[in-house]
Amino acid sequence: MYTALTIAGSDSSGGAGIQADIKTMTAHGIYAMSAITALTAQNTTGVYDILEVSPEFLAKQLDCIFTDIFPDAVKTGMVASAKLIEVIADKLSFYHTRRLIVDPVMVSTSGSRLISEEAIHTLTTRLFPLATLITPNIPEASTLTGRSIHTADDMISAARSLQERFGCAVLLKGGHQTNTANDLLYENGSATWFFGKRIDNPNTHGTGCTLSSAIACNLAAGMDLSASISHAKNYLSGALKAGLNLGAGSGPLNHAYRIDPSQAKPDTPYTFTDTTQITNHHIHQNNSGGTT
Repeated sequence: MYTALTIAGSDSSGGAGIQADIKTMTAHGIYAMSAITALTAQNTTGVYDILEVSPEFLAKQLDCIFTDIFPDAVKTGMVASAKLIEVIADKLSFYHTRRLIVDPVMVSTSGSRLISEEAIHTLTTRLFPLATLITPNIPEASTLTGRSIHTADDMISAARSLQERFGCAVLLKGGHQTNTANDLLYENGSATWFFGKRIDNPNTHGTGCTLSSAIACNLAAGMDLSASISHAKNYLSGALKAGLNLGAGSGPLNHAYRIDPSQAKPDTPYTFTDTTQITNHHIHQNNSGGTT
């Protein structure tokens, strides 16, 4: 069985972060592992608090994973502080990680800021150079390049700039555009478009986490980068088209849309026995005053 690791924050509402990653990996038939960078108190309306783990604890999580079940692919998501990013970069380098997807999570779907300026610098100087692929959306790419991105040519220019600067492939996601959901892969000086139609669904909580996790799954299973992205986009589109509608804000996706509930068979009912009666039935007083 192929394996994948997500290094990211926990979403208490289950729509994004570690929870979305594990759901996505499971839906792809991949064994999912996780190293948690932070706990968040959030739901579909916003992020209300963040509690980071210590760098020492994150390091221990990663050591436990890599020394026992080595992941076929790794993805990173929300990492809010520079110290945690340093730990991740050090451990991924030490263990010679393969197939690393870095999702530079900076702002949540609800608009909450999730990373400090110092952490952005560490992310770009320590983690990006290790990556197979980074997956910024348009606002994130604009922050990373310091330029406005409005047109297809702007996307190409920004992706080229990031690829040349950091040496990794770049998937610039176009979902923030008004009428299209076209994504651009820039790899080794070549641009490839992945065209998509905008799906009429306001519930987009966790779309970035889901896409990057799906790409990691496909890479873990042996697909090349282009095929991994294409299949991941198809999976994300299906999860959006399923039209799950939960919560008062931007709700989550249906990560399990491929599972047909009509095919799910209930487990054979387990007959529970009153163990107290069994125990009492077999207990008797021995001659020494004890019980057997």
